[in-house]
Amino acid sequence: MPTALITGATAGIGAAFARRLAADAFSLVLVARDELRLARTAEQLRLRYGVEVEVLAADLASDEGIARVESRLRDGVDLLVNNAGFGNAGSFPEAPVGDELRMLKVHCEAVLRLTLAALPAMRKRGRGAIVNVASAAAFFTRGTYGASKAWVVSFSEAAAHMVGHPRIRIMALCPGFVRTEFHQRAGMDSSGIPGPLWLKADDVVRGAMRDLALGKSVSIPSLRYKVVVAVGRLVPRRVQAMVSARIGR
Repeated sequence: MPTALITGATAGIGAAFARRLAADAFSLVLVARDELRLARTAEQLRLRYGVEVEVLAADLASDEGIARVESRLRDGVDLLVNNAGFGNAGSFPEAPVGDELRMLKVHCEAVLRLTLAALPAMRKRGRGAIVNVASAAAFFTRGTYGASKAWVVSFSEAAAHMVGHPRIRIMALCPGFVRTEFHQRAGMDSSGIPGPLWLKADDVVRGAMRDLALGKSVSIPSLRYKVVVAVGRLVPRRVQAMVSARIGR
């Protein structure tokens, strides 16, 4: 039975990955900060899907938390989903520098270190996959959040090429606005985001798994966001910044 480790696994896209992979008969390792919520989520998955579920409480904004997950990854997994992430209520340059650094720790350093921790066992077995959850914001000019997700996309594309193994796949997943706890937990007002731009987490994961099977290094779920990103690449950066500032992250 293959094993998947998912960070940020108790809500949103991470929880959707857990459901999908449990349905596909993966054993799971769920990583999040909230031990109580982890235990509840794990029990629900065991009862519904009959799979083995291991929990690992870790804060990826800390060296200790990242090291705990690195240690588990060195034992080997078949699939790593680097999903943990968050947004700041304040935007650059008003957001406290400590909050910005914490974001870079989770979005960039943790993704780098966990990817490096997972790869040796995958190379030894000659197979494996890593999904790094980025954002459609990576393709637009939007403060530290967009910049950190742009790093995830660039890193994932480079890593996929440099690993150079046909049975080890690394992919950046770039969803747009998804119905999750993301905006509420960050204290962001999402009321101005047009309804058609919202995606469902389960649909995002379905598209991601399809693109991973196809060997893509970047996955942009849904036709509407493929169009948004394609058009955005043709628009001057200054105009991008104006538009993204109006509709938020």
